[in-house]
Order: sequence, then structure tokens, then C-alpha cells
Amino acid sequence: MADLLALSSEIIDNGLTDRPFNRTSNELSEIGDGLAVVESFSHSVVVDSGDGLIAFDASHAMTGEKVVKAIKGWSAQPVSHLVYTHGHADHVGGSVAFGAEYGDMTVVGHRNVERRFERYAETNDWNVQINARQFGGVKGDFGMGDFPEFIPNNTARPNHVVDDHDTLQIGSRTIELHHARGETDDHLWAWMPEEKWMAVGDFVIWNFPNAGNPQKVQRFPIEWAAALREMIAKEPELLLPAHGLPIEGRARIAGVLDDIATALELIVREVIDMMNAGEVLDTIVHSVTVPDDLLSKPYLRPLYDEPEFVVRGVWRQFGGWWDGAPSRLKPAPDAVLATELAELAGGAGRLIERAQVVAEQGEFRLACHLADLAGWAAPADGGIHRQRAIIYRARRKQETSLMAKGIFAGAARESEEVAGDET
Repeated sequence: MADLLALSSEIIDNGLTDRPFNRTSNELSEIGDGLAVVESFSHSVVVDSGDGLIAFDASHAMTGEKVVKAIKGWSAQPVSHLVYTHGHADHVGGSVAFGAEYGDMTVVGHRNVERRFERYAETNDWNVQINARQFGGVKGDFGMGDFPEFIPNNTARPNHVVDDHDTLQIGSRTIELHHARGETDDHLWAWMPEEKWMAVGDFVIWNFPNAGNPQKVQRFPIEWAAALREMIAKEPELLLPAHGLPIEGRARIAGVLDDIATALELIVREVIDMMNAGEVLDTIVHSVTVPDDLLSKPYLRPLYDEPEFVVRGVWRQFGGWWDGAPSRLKPAPDAVLATELAELAGGAGRLIERAQVVAEQGEFRLACHLADLAGWAAPADGGIHRQRAIIYRARRKQETSLMAKGIFAGAARESEEVAGDET
């Protein structure tokens, strides 16, 4: 068993960024009296109630069996209660393995979890596609593989439904459940007042908050920050996130939660102020930033989501989908505009040549615009698409967030397919 608490304290106290703290080993570590964590694609936090085990989250469908095996190696007690912190696939898919091992369980979730499952069924193919792109742009695929169902059809549905809050008495354990919107609209965080333990799901992920995912539904940074402030007020002594490491110590936990809340609040305040001042999205996106001293924290680095995407999410929440440029309210098709510009430039080849020059100068934002225009103007030209792919591969290497890496790698693969250079 790894000493997860000592590791997280060392990382936080010394600002270390060279330690692995988002791990998917499927190994269990006991971190308290009757408390364990299985580190997986999404962790499962397990509490011994004296009358069965309580598991917070079940991990992904492809890792659920390994998580169950790890729990069985720790305790012969059955899991009597499975609590979903929220309904994302990497938190609920493993419930199939839990059900197969433990039979009927009390499955606890927010009221919106069922609505999420219905949406996933309706948009299954779309979700499989975007997750393949999101997680396929870096080395490895985080265990996603080729998975035809975004969540299994027999994923366990909540049979104990929570609205804004609830209190469960399970054996010797009292668990207060609180609903707050953050990464999702169906999120719960759990407080155990006697032990001063707090299970927070994805409110803390040891990365910059996933509050602006460019391919997925609305996130809620205002409510997210408010929930973190509410957590601080409880004065937890042990914080148990669903990704990353558990954190101990009242002051240390408060510092981490305050930093995350502050980063979100800064973005929201600046975006809304600029919206109120009449600025368009283009200006806001290229103006609003988070201070480097916050982004350099081990638990706030933009390695998954990033501030620029959260800026766009705030705009979407309050300003709709139109970005303020009149021509983009009802635009011409991309290929039509690209063909016109290519003719003005002297052909799509001239556009991709200029894209290469700009990319070599390190101006990848502009280079990718030009490469896209060239590709849209010449959709079947293997030579142009080969160069477009090279530019996007180079841009991917410059990015920090998994989301940007995934999308840019996806663009490269599209052009490599046209060029016959699939890798």
C-alpha cells in the first residue's frame, strides 16, 4: 500500500510537479480507520460502516472488475451502498462489476443522474466519438479502448435519489450528502461529520477544474467555486477526491480548495465584467487569464482542461452561442469561404505554404487557421493534407491540456487519412 497522504502532503507543501499523482493502478491503499482508496480511472473511495461497505463511485466499465477485486482483497464485507458523486461514465460504468459481485445494493445518486443516463442513451455514438478524440490525443488511451456503449446498458440506476441534500445513517457512519452544480448538474459531495472526512468526487481533480470542456455540455464554474467555499467552512481534516491524491490537514485542505475557487472566481468575474462592457468573445478569450502562481500549483496545472476553455464556457452560460462577430451569425460554409480565399491567394497551395512558414515561426494559432482553409479548399489533395497534419502534430506538442492535444491530434489523423499516411 502506498502512503498516499504523505505523498500528497509532500507535493503540496513543496510545490512539487514531478510526482505521479493522477494514477490508474487499480491498487487499494488504506488511509484511515476503515477507509481505503482504490486508485483507478476514477477512484473508488471505500468506507467500512460496520454493517457493510460504502463505496463512493465505481470507476469505469473497463476497470470496475479490477476495483472490485482490490476491495475484496481489503475486506470480506459486501458493498451495501454505492454512492455516485455524479453520473460520468468513469464513475458509474463499473457498477456492473459491483452488481455482479455484491448483488442488490442501495445505489445513491442525485435526481439528475437518471436524466443524464437517458441523454447518454440518446447520444451514445456522439459521446463515444468525442471521448475517443478527447482521450486519444496523448500516449495511451486511458483504458477507454473501442467501447461501443458510452455507459453499459445495465449500469446500475440510483434507487435512493437525492435532491439538494440528504443524510444517511449506515451502520456506525453518518454521511451528509450535498448537491452542487460544478463539472456536472448531478454532482454530490459527501461529509462525514464525526470523522471530518469529505468525499468530493470531481470538485477536486488535481488539475485545473474541468469547467470548460470544449466538446461537452455546460459546466458551472460559479456554483463550483461556491461549493468549494462551503466545503472549506466544514473544516475537513481529510479530503478524498475521485482523481489525484487524498489530502490531509485542515489548513492544507483549505488552502487547496481556496486556490481552486479563486481561480474559477477570477475567470468568471473578468469575463462577466468584459461582457457587461460590451466586449466580444474574441477580445475576452485573448484577454482573460489566471495568474501563473496559481496555475503552477501541483493541483491547478492546465493538463486536462484549461482557463481559455473555461472563459468560453462562461460566455456560453451567459451569452449564448453567438460570439459577437456579425459574419458568424449566419456564416457561409467553411469550404465556400476557404475556396474563395484560396482563389484570392493564388490557390490552396499558397495557403498551406504560408501556414508552414507561420508554424515555423511558432505562430500555431494562425498557422492552423491557414492550414484549415487550405484543407477545406482542397479536401482531396493529399499533399496539402500531409502538410496540414504535420502542422497539427507540431501544435499538439506545444499544448499542455489533454483536451487540446486530443482535438489537434484528431485533426492530424483526419488529414493523414486523406494523404494515405495514417499512423
